[in-house]
Amino acid sequence: MDVDDLFPGRPGDPLALLVKQDLDPFSVEELRARIDALHAEIARAKAKISTAVSHRASADSLFKR
Repeated sequence: MDVDDLFPGRPGDPLALLVKQDLDPFSVEELRARIDALHAEIARAKAKISTAVSHRASADSLFKR
């Protein structure tokens, strides 16, 4: 699957640019640091999803949806 298929219509999207980046120039340590940063970003995104789902459930409960 092409990156453009994953992120259509979002030119300049940081995630699309990240996955297109050539990894050859990076050292092993730089790649490990990159992986650590990506793991932290995944945790941050999961926390945001959890908050959003909880907020939505609270709103649905309040309005008896």
